[in-house]
Amino acid sequence: MKFDSKGWLSGVRRIASPNCDARPAHTRVSLLVIHSISLPPDEFGGPSVGQLFTNTLDCSVHPYYAQLEGVRVSAHFLIGRDGRITQFVACGNRAWHAGVSVWQGRERCNDYSIGIELEGCDTMPFEPVQYVVLSRLTRRLQRHYPIRQIAGHAEISPGRKTDPGPTFEWEQYFRLLGHSST
Repeated sequence: MKFDSKGWLSGVRRIASPNCDARPAHTRVSLLVIHSISLPPDEFGGPSVGQLFTNTLDCSVHPYYAQLEGVRVSAHFLIGRDGRITQFVACGNRAWHAGVSVWQGRERCNDYSIGIELEGCDTMPFEPVQYVVLSRLTRRLQRHYPIRQIAGHAEISPGRKTDPGPTFEWEQYFRLLGHSST
């Protein structure tokens, strides 16, 4: 797996999201943000996340989706419960994954971060294969971009977001990366 000049990773499924734009000039990627998502909540395996990220979600098919009407979000990557990676936004672009966010006093995390969504929720454990794939993807990203910090969405948007949630095993993830902490 290699990145092309725009930041698309070879060997993974690609579904281009319109929910992205150019990063501010001279902005270097330095932060990786870990998220989790399931649509509908606590359900896995359907097409809804991809549809949300491509603005094709039919908000009438589930009561929860009504609140998503008009929402424009994306992430660079999604890792499914089976470990399959889908890339929605080239890493050279800014994905709209973090919203209002601050990391170590620096605002607008979308400007300088890459967002990885894990198919998951706050109430169920993630699959072991997701940790393996996440650690491999993280190492690949760190070799290509100057990413030195990793945070959860809840850390950059406290009080507003909870993901990747209490079931995410940070120690396992960092152990697979060969690190002991952020």
